[in-house]
Amino acid sequence: MLNIALFGPPGAGKGTQAKMLLKKYDLTYISTGDLLRQEIAEGTKLGMQAKSIIERGGLASDEIIVRLIEKRIVENTNPKGILFDGFPRTTVQAYILDGLLLRIQSSLTCMVSLEVPRDELVKRMLERAKTSGRSDDTEDVIQFRLEEYDNKTKPVADFYKAKGKYIPIKGVGPINEIFSSITDVIKQTLRKKWINVVLYGPPGSGKGTQALKLAKKYNLVYISTGKMLRQEVKENTEIGKKVASSMQKGEIVPDEIAITLIERRIQENPDAKGFIFKGFPKTIVQAYILDGLLLKLNQSVSIAIGLELSTLECFKRLSARGKTEKRRPYDANMELIINRLDEFIDHTKAVGEYYEKKRTFVNVDGKGSEEEIFHRLTDTIDRALLQSR
Repeated sequence: MLNIALFGPPGAGKGTQAKMLLKKYDLTYISTGDLLRQEIAEGTKLGMQAKSIIERGGLASDEIIVRLIEKRIVENTNPKGILFDGFPRTTVQAYILDGLLLRIQSSLTCMVSLEVPRDELVKRMLERAKTSGRSDDTEDVIQFRLEEYDNKTKPVADFYKAKGKYIPIKGVGPINEIFSSITDVIKQTLRKKWINVVLYGPPGSGKGTQALKLAKKYNLVYISTGKMLRQEVKENTEIGKKVASSMQKGEIVPDEIAITLIERRIQENPDAKGFIFKGFPKTIVQAYILDGLLLKLNQSVSIAIGLELSTLECFKRLSARGKTEKRRPYDANMELIINRLDEFIDHTKAVGEYYEKKRTFVNVDGKGSEEEIFHRLTDTIDRALLQSR
């Protein structure tokens, strides 16, 4: 869920940028100014309480604002997120927003602040007053509103800077350039979020190659059960001795061994911002196991991606690899390759159905060049990040 607070002084251009952000990300729009003006126009009790304050350029009380926004947040059914315009305006309201979003099991993604010099702000609002007809765009009110902003609203920036969620954007220049700067930083912010990816597909679909590239791009810890098992066999460890025979045949190793290796890898990376799992889970049982392993970290699988490739193409790729230095023991002959592909159909294919039921599964075409497939995968993950909580 993408929740953005659009921040900046009066006249910074928040309204213009808000419209463009709403269209691009399909967010729910919550503007305290619009909500208050609607209440005033309808002559509600809240509207009457706020009217005199608004006309003087003052800030409505937290109680009034919270009552308006709480209703809108609780009633919101848009899973894609919310754009807040004009809220929070004080550190108290920032704490309140945390509490309100917690009610829907979410949080603020970032605060985007439009930075504009004061003389430019006054000029813009005086120009706006000539066409908008807004009673709060007189010169005296403009100066008062800017003083209110300086005294009360700027400390909100410090609140979100401490959380690493404050993003300043130069608010002077062509509208489209400002918008492009905003969307660029939103994308960067989303990529800093925890994300756990399961890369799923038949043997020969290119999971290993793509998983390593994705791990690098999104700063994830790469977990390949196959790679870890091959290392155990190479070092002739106790685990290696137990799995050597199964590995030679390309068979699924016992679950307790996979759990031991994955837990070890997770413990070795206490500062990880997410994991990408290649070669696990291979069965429904292992899918449940992975849920349990991540639950210990208060995490879950963000997205499971299935690389789609025909059995014939997989067979060709595995046969070709068997003739190179990158060959695996189970690439040695046709019988072993067929055995691995049968294992996928009999056991692993059901894992995709497991994640489909959890609405975290997406199929991606595995045909094409390495870069073409990688581009499809990153587009898929970026879209998932927009909708993740």
